[in-house]
Amino acid sequence: MTETLSPLHPDHWYRAGRGPRYQQLFRHLSGLITSGEYAADDQLPSERELADITEVSRVTIRKAIAELVSEGLIEQRHGAGSFVKAQAPRLRQSLSRLVSFTENMQARGYASTSLVLRNGLFRPTPQETVALGLSSHNQVARIHRLRSADGIPMALEYSSLPDDILPEPEVVETSLYQVLQDRGVAPSRAIQRVSAAIATPNVAELLQLAAGSAVLQIERTAYLGSGRPIEFTSGYYHSEMYDFVSELKIEQA
Repeated sequence: MTETLSPLHPDHWYRAGRGPRYQQLFRHLSGLITSGEYAADDQLPSERELADITEVSRVTIRKAIAELVSEGLIEQRHGAGSFVKAQAPRLRQSLSRLVSFTENMQARGYASTSLVLRNGLFRPTPQETVALGLSSHNQVARIHRLRSADGIPMALEYSSLPDDILPEPEVVETSLYQVLQDRGVAPSRAIQRVSAAIATPNVAELLQLAAGSAVLQIERTAYLGSGRPIEFTSGYYHSEMYDFVSELKIEQA
């Protein structure tokens, strides 16, 4: 009879010229975890056992495990070993469509809630003045919110709008875009930038993350059909639970 190789045997994951062994092993283990081959709370083999099965050194095993820990896929329990962490569902938002957080969550069957951290009318900062095309005598409506899905903190959003677009920022409880739509001033397009950042202590606390955790930082300017900028939003998204997805098309000759 043909002996069945372990899923961790190097024949299943190692390819010459495809990068260091620890990186290839890390990617393979990541795939086994995200596919459900290893379920939440499953214990990985010991370091010695992994080294024997994968036919690599224990130093390589330690580096691969460290990558898994860094990505939040496993946790190491003192005196017990390495265990697969329960993975929260990752939420995806298309970069090709302008939708509100509330609409995005509802479309995926999640209950969206917002905690208003600050709102009111203020003198614009230089950044707000430039982004929204304001003059020095204008005011801006500011709304700072902690956005959650099914009670899980997902994002911090800091939004600024001209006071004639949103004269009463306190009316925004959940969906800013629904309020703008009701007023007949909903944006028709936006330019959004997404980058990686490290959470400050305040951001980490609000998003229930460890200090120094990686987050997704966004900056978005939204426009009316006339081209007037009416919303400038900056914020932070929980990187372990949120994906921004874009569709790229090849232009035909």
